[in-house]
Amino acid sequence: MVVNALAQPRRCKGYIRINALGTEWCFRDLVAAVSKGVDGIVLPKAERASDLLTVDWMMRSLEREQGIPEGSIDMIPLVETAVGFTNLNAIARTHTRARRLAFGAGDFTLDLGMAWTEGEAELLPYRTAFVVESRAAGLEPPIDTALGRLERPAIFEETAHRAMELGFQGKLCIHPIQVKAANQIFRPKESDVLKARRISKAFAEAEEKGIAALVVDGDFVDYPVANRSRAIVARAELIAAAESAAFQIKK
Repeated sequence: MVVNALAQPRRCKGYIRINALGTEWCFRDLVAAVSKGVDGIVLPKAERASDLLTVDWMMRSLEREQGIPEGSIDMIPLVETAVGFTNLNAIARTHTRARRLAFGAGDFTLDLGMAWTEGEAELLPYRTAFVVESRAAGLEPPIDTALGRLERPAIFEETAHRAMELGFQGKLCIHPIQVKAANQIFRPKESDVLKARRISKAFAEAEEKGIAALVVDGDFVDYPVANRSRAIVARAELIAAAESAAFQIKK
């Protein structure tokens, strides 16, 4: 049903969360999910670099059978156990099709016997590690954990703000009512986007002249600043496109 839904015309990307590699259902999930129209899969309970390599190998085999370009279907490893966190460094550096990691605090705190409080102070060192390891491995910023407390949307907004300030690029949502809040929080401010566009434009023009350092609006700009500005613009455009996307399932 999910694969058929994702085969319909849409302007947003469609991912399928399969069962974990250690379960009896993972293989059949992959056989069903690796198909034209599916943009990626989410791999839960990722615990070792070998998990990513194994799933990547299976996906490549299935892509060949389906006539899909190898490596074109994305994979997001969801790290949510003590074993997975211990191997976070290796997972981030596996060099598979995975371009970013995701954190699953629900199963993680359950695995550790840890209380998941509203203030989430207990999650700070683990979230920080996701951001640092992702950056060091050359991955995109990670995606933060889902939150199941649907009856209190203010808590979702607070936890999303924390994740955004730590350097996460987005947050997993388990219900449509959370999507709007997530987009609002992770969308760069309009003033920041306008400045980022000016910096990106000025730096591109400078590069054409062989210049890699300049001043824009009184601020020194070099490659790190220019790259950050490009990322801000890209994120703003991505969220704008996602909000305007129409997803319709034919009955």
